[in-house]
Amino acid sequence: MENNFISNHFEDFHASCQDECDEYFMDMAIKEAQKGEGFAHPNPLVGAVIVKEGKILAKGYHHKYGDLHAERDALKNAAEANADVTGATIYVTLEPCCHTGKQPPCTQAIIQSGISRVVTGSKDPNPLVNGKGIEELKKAGIQVRENVLKDKCDALNEIFFYYLQTKKPYVILKYACTADGKTALDSGNQEWISSEKSRENVHRTRANVMAVMAGVNTVLADNPKLTVRLNDGIKHFQPLRIVADSHLRIPLDAELVTSAKEIPVILCCVKELNAEEEKKKAVLLEKGLQIIQTSQNEHGRINLEELLVILGQRGIDSILVESGGTLAANFLFPPCAQKIQCYLCPKIFGQSRYTPVSGLGAKDIGDTVKLSRPTVTFIEDDLLLEYKVLSAKPQSSSGE
Repeated sequence: MENNFISNHFEDFHASCQDECDEYFMDMAIKEAQKGEGFAHPNPLVGAVIVKEGKILAKGYHHKYGDLHAERDALKNAAEANADVTGATIYVTLEPCCHTGKQPPCTQAIIQSGISRVVTGSKDPNPLVNGKGIEELKKAGIQVRENVLKDKCDALNEIFFYYLQTKKPYVILKYACTADGKTALDSGNQEWISSEKSRENVHRTRANVMAVMAGVNTVLADNPKLTVRLNDGIKHFQPLRIVADSHLRIPLDAELVTSAKEIPVILCCVKELNAEEEKKKAVLLEKGLQIIQTSQNEHGRINLEELLVILGQRGIDSILVESGGTLAANFLFPPCAQKIQCYLCPKIFGQSRYTPVSGLGAKDIGDTVKLSRPTVTFIEDDLLLEYKVLSAKPQSSSGE
């Protein structure tokens, strides 16, 4: 119905509002790209839509790492539908690649297909592409329009872009708190602050990052699994689990220890361990845990900035931090997190020492961590507030 309406009214529609037409189909490509969430990383999310005279010939997206890129997926689907793409327009959320990786160049496939126009959203910051794909298409005589719904397309791949540019993981700091800013009762009881749907959304976020991180105090209090547990019939990616544990206080019977051979766990501790801690380190290594050691700060804790560099060198492009106030504070003072996800829940706890960020803080107003205007999503009765950390800089920091 939608397809026929656009096709039947294409001449008038196209002539009078090319911009609106391009935005309409790019928005469709964005929705295609989102289908790859949780499966494409460390590759970017990319969607493509092929259109000819107002008719949608085919759609495609990058299904998972190593599979066809979105452009080739859309062209394959067009071929299977016996659709002639000669003279068509392809809408792609990211600049087509022009180099050979796990897949051959998408620019080559577009040129060979006979497509005459390409509309893109984001420019690819990968040095192997970064405008070269656009130039290759233009040299082949293909008309190119760039930056259509650029902000929306960029938002698809914040993690990919950040990692390419910094070689460090994109850090999302997540917490749930009451309307009066508390994360637990004064007794320490916190079950459950947020709604079931909010907790389900956290699991979806876990599936979209390469690692989930907690501090040892969280492990001691909650004994978490930090796995993706969704009852949707899909086999989701299980992220690496990371624990900030400066002096290896994690219990040997903790869920993270007993499951380390099934789903990898990295313990992060300081280099300066005493004799007992060295013995425990050997036991933990035998149980299948990996251990990263960093220098320590004046508090005897791990250096978070140093840790992020090491994790980036290991190819870890994103971390969801689910922790208590101490580790959260160390990710914010000074800032080395890029985003905050705050689940604000309609409860009041009153007197409680448990807050989302504790132990460190600003000395005066000028030292406060600056945040963007939040995006706001209702999840049942909860509010999900998502902020960009505007004052995040590549400075040294310390962890739990």
